[in-house]
This record gives sequence, structure tokens and C-alpha cells, in this order.
Amino acid sequence: MKIKQFEYEPLSHYSYALISDGEMAIIDPERNPMQYYAFAKANKAKIVAVIETHPHADFVSSHLQIHKETGAIIYNSEKLGADYPHQPFDEGDSITIGKATLTAINTPGHSPDSITIMAKEGKETVLFTGDTLFIGDVGRPDLREKAGKMQAKRQELAEAMYYTIQHKFKNMPDDAVVYPAHGAGSLCGKSMSDANSSTLGNERMGNWAFKNQTQEEFVNELLDSQPFIPSYFGYNVDVNKTGATTLRNAIAAIPFKMNSTTDGLIVDVRKESEFKKGHLKGSINIQASSEEDTFETWLGAIVAPGEKFSLVIEKPEDLDMILQRVAKIGYEKDLQRVLTLSGENLIKTKQLDLEDFKKHPNSYTIVDIRNKSELAEGKIFESALNHPLNELRKSAANIPASKPIVLHCAGGYRSAAGSSILESGLEGVTVYDLSDDVGQFQD
Repeated sequence: MKIKQFEYEPLSHYSYALISDGEMAIIDPERNPMQYYAFAKANKAKIVAVIETHPHADFVSSHLQIHKETGAIIYNSEKLGADYPHQPFDEGDSITIGKATLTAINTPGHSPDSITIMAKEGKETVLFTGDTLFIGDVGRPDLREKAGKMQAKRQELAEAMYYTIQHKFKNMPDDAVVYPAHGAGSLCGKSMSDANSSTLGNERMGNWAFKNQTQEEFVNELLDSQPFIPSYFGYNVDVNKTGATTLRNAIAAIPFKMNSTTDGLIVDVRKESEFKKGHLKGSINIQASSEEDTFETWLGAIVAPGEKFSLVIEKPEDLDMILQRVAKIGYEKDLQRVLTLSGENLIKTKQLDLEDFKKHPNSYTIVDIRNKSELAEGKIFESALNHPLNELRKSAANIPASKPIVLHCAGGYRSAAGSSILESGLEGVTVYDLSDDVGQFQD
């Protein structure tokens, strides 16, 4: 077997291609399938299968597009209730890819319809574990209470995950390679390793989920301090259950205009420094300047599914990049237009007098927009009010407006978005972004 791991860093997502004897299977593909096509061509392989380990919550998959463009059969658990053409792939079912045998194992816990794929060729065993088993962790069980055909309560799924870890991997060899669908930074778990693969033996030794513990102890640990759930997660589960439209068709109709203006909900994706020099009134600054940022996550956390919005970019060359990124979470359906600014009638963001803030912190209302799990590890400013960024558009009205507001996160990326939300939502209040100067106040 030849296995290629593809990584999309902003979502910490791993997808895979498996080639054996001229045939290729794709596992958990991202929205744009062209990299898989290029890999197949380079290896003179025919794409015959695309497998979904579960309907993903944090990105839109290209499984239906791959089926339409290559004729590959889509495989997934029948429990998923997929609305697209597919072949059921559940416990005991096997398919052959060249000389490799791929077997499905039902591994509920992250979702009720999760499967793990065991691939074997000769003495080699590989496990594509989806969001069931991560490196150092297991998938969170609290994403399916409101989304998908098979809804399930977090307690029930946590108990199912305990059974999965205790029994479903029990008789597999220690040298089986573990390939998960996500790594550190993903909101699909809480304590994943930076490693992109492991062996089952190493996970049995180092992953907390495999240690000797009661079901109650396991469930309590799994449910404790999970990160927030972005508002787009349930929407993506439903999109993936139906199957997304072909990417190039989805983004082709979105209008673009140079040197323009707009109103309504505006997401400005330029760098913080450019945004603060001048932006349209009401804009929210969610930066999409590099593959190290988390634009998709925060777009889908701040803007709700179904909300119409426009995008501001720095230059025309950024257009394809931003359309691709918006489409990663299926938000192209609500994107009305993309534009560059004319430079007229723009608002400039006021800069904080840092020395005055250090000397007179009580003269400001300090707002901490970090997540509750981060706050539990300790406050940066004791007097700070906590308003997590994903809730800020709704909670802004509850922030006292008698003093200037200084807003911070842990490093600066989120505070650019948070300060712009308050700037647009609170009339007559001066809002300052502490940005990366927050580092001067951390131990």
C-alpha cells in the first residue's frame, strides 16, 4: 500500500489517499478534490472509492463531487442516512483496493455513525480512525445532539466511546498505524497531540483513553472542559449528509467588484494593521492572511449559517483564495459579494495608549474574549469581564459602556475580530484592541 496524508492546517484536518496495484481510495476528503486527482495522476492510479468515516462537522467534504467526476463509489455507514448515492460500509463489510483489503468497523462515540477503516495488505495494518481515535485523545461526543439523522446525547455517546475504546481495538496488533482525521488545534477534541500519526501500541501506552479506568471515570474525563461548538458545525453535518455541490460551480457565481462599498454584515479579511487604517462601518475583521490563521473556524463561529454577508479583500489576487476558504465550510451559499475598498468614507480604529492603560487600568472596562476553558486556567486581568468571541455579537449589549473598553484574547488574532464587533455594535463607546501587547501582562 502507498498512503498519502494531506493536511489542511487552518482546520487541522487530515485526509488520505491509499493506492494499491493501480487503484486508489480517498478517505475523508476536503472540499477541493484537485490535490487527490493530481496524486492519482502522478501515480497512474484510478480513483475507485471515496470513504467517509462520518459526516464531518468542521468542514464540507467533496465526496459527492468526486463520485460525479470520477465514478468512484462512496462508502459510509448506513447509520448516517446519506441522501447521495452510496454503498453501505458497516461492521464486517470489506472492499478491495488493488491488493489491499479495507474493512469497516463501527466505532460510535464521536458520532453514532462513525466508522474506523482497517486497511491490510500482507503484514501491514493501517487504521483510518476518523474522529474516533486521535493521537493522544478521542473525539468529543457532544456535537450530535441537534444535527444529523442520528441525533444522540453526549452522555450516551461518551458511554459508546468507552465501549469502542475498550473493545473495538482490542485484538488489533500494536504495530497497526493510526491515521486520524484531525490533529492538534481542531475543535473536534480537546487534547490532541501535535503528531500526525502513531501506532496502536503507542496509543495504548500514552493515550489517556486506553488507561485502566471505569466507565464513569472515562465519561467524566471526556465530557469535562470540551471547547466551544462553532455555530456552523451542525450545518456542516447536514451539508455532508446531503452532499455538497461541485466547488467550481458553487463559487463561480459570486460577484466581485473593485474599489467599491457595501452595507449589511461585512467580513473584512485583511490584516489587522490594514483594517485599522481604514474600513467600512460595521465591518468585522476576521483575518485570512496565512495558512496559520483560523479564519474558517471564526467565520463559522461569528457568522451564523444562513446569514447573508459580504467580504472585503486587500487585492484582486486574493479572490480565489478567499472563495476557496469560505467554501471549506459551505458558506459560499450566503456570500453575496466580494470587494476591494475605494479608500473613501472609511473608519479608522483608535489606538490604545498602552502606558496610560498600564498606569490606570481601572479607568477602562477590560473584556476577555477567550473561551471558558481558557479562562478556567487563569485570568490575565482580575477585573476582566468574560465574553467569549463566539458569543460576543449577542452579549455585547451587556458590556458596561461607562468607560472606554479594552479587549483582549491570548495573542491578538481573536481580539482583532472581537474589538471590531464591539466597535460596530456599541454606539458612542471607544473600543481598544490590546492585540499582541497582551503578552506584556502574561506570566
